[in-house]
Amino acid sequence: MLAIKTILHPTDFSERSDFAFRLACALARDYGARLMILHVAEPPTAVAAEGVLMLPPTIDLEPLRERLQQLRPEDPKILVEHCLVQGGAAEEILQVAQERKCDLIVMGTHGRTGLGRLLMGSVAEEIVRKASCPVLTVKTPQPPMPSSDESIAAGVAKDAGATK
Repeated sequence: MLAIKTILHPTDFSERSDFAFRLACALARDYGARLMILHVAEPPTAVAAEGVLMLPPTIDLEPLRERLQQLRPEDPKILVEHCLVQGGAAEEILQVAQERKCDLIVMGTHGRTGLGRLLMGSVAEEIVRKASCPVLTVKTPQPPMPSSDESIAAGVAKDAGATK
């Protein structure tokens, strides 16, 4: 059995990350592992307009630090460490995982495929390919689609309300 002592959860504070966070907390509780919650603040990119290079404003890390500190497991027995770094997301996640000797990375994913993944890139894909430990990617489940009977009933109710 895989010994899991430290779980790394990279977050971008999105719904995808929130769903993965809950799973990371459950795994940390079940394995008695320490949970490291990481946010990578990507530096703003330089903007060039008509040959003039405009330096981007610096990032105010304090609001990010405060938001990161608010992420806490419901179970107070889980040991938590928060980490805020600046840089490229994939590179920093891989570096923190290696430096802190993480046994598992649990992260959300957009679930993009095809052209969307080609154009946008995929941090999760790069982590899966390059991490020295196992990576669990979590795709947020989609809300259930209503059955055709429910759709028809909703449409009828909507139409009935419009005629009043």
